[in-house]
Amino acid sequence: MSDTPAAADEPRGERIAKYLSRAGITSRRDAEAMIAAGRIRLNNAPVSHPAVFVKDGDIVLVDGKPVGEPDRTRLWRFHKPEGLVTTHKDPEGRPTVFDKLPPGLPRVMSIGRLDLTSEGLLLLTNDGALARQLELPATGWLRRYRVRVHGGVAPDKLKRLAEGLAVDGIKYGPIEAHIDSVQRSNTWMSMSLREGKNREIRRVMEALALPVTRLIRVAYGPFQLGTLP
Repeated sequence: MSDTPAAADEPRGERIAKYLSRAGITSRRDAEAMIAAGRIRLNNAPVSHPAVFVKDGDIVLVDGKPVGEPDRTRLWRFHKPEGLVTTHKDPEGRPTVFDKLPPGLPRVMSIGRLDLTSEGLLLLTNDGALARQLELPATGWLRRYRVRVHGGVAPDKLKRLAEGLAVDGIKYGPIEAHIDSVQRSNTWMSMSLREGKNREIRRVMEALALPVTRLIRVAYGPFQLGTLP
C-alpha cells in the first residue's frame, strides 16, 4: 500500500499523527517530526508525509516496532505541587509533572498548563485530540483559582479585572474576582476566567501592582480539585 492519501470513495480512517497520539506514542507535532525522519511505516511502506490515513487492519510500525491499537480515551485529575514544570522535556533539567506520575500509566499529556510556581488541578489525558479541544477558549470552560496577592485590593482594581485589560500589548479578557479574606499585607481572592493565556493571572495582577504570591487552580470546567491529595 502506498502512503498517498486515500481516494475519496474509500473510508478515510484516521490521520496517522492523530492515530499515534491516541496510541500514546507521541504528540501530533512530534509525530510529524518522526515521519520526516523516516521512522514511521504503514503496511511496510515508509510514510513520507502526514496526510496519510490509518484504517482498521493496517499495521503501523515506529522504529520497526508495531503500534498497538489506541487505548480508549481516558482522563485523570492530578494535584500539581509547586516546583514542577508542565512539560515532557525541560531544557533546564527541572523536575516535571510527568516525572512524578505513578508507574503504569500510559503516555499522557496535559490539558493546558500550570507554571512552575502554580499549584492545583491539572487534567491529564491519553488523547491528544481531547486535550486540544478542551484547551480551546471556544470550549468556554471556566477555570477557577484561589489567588493570594501582596497588598490590598481596591474596588477599582476589581472593576478593571471585570472589564478586561491590556498588558504589554496583549489583551486579556474579563476576569471575575472576589475578595475572600485579608491577612495583614496579603489578600486571598477567588478568580475565574475562560481564556487562560500563558501566565494570565500573574501578568494581569502584576500590572495592577498586586504581585501573586500563591496561585492554586481549584476547578477546570466541571472537574474539581476537591480534596485530591
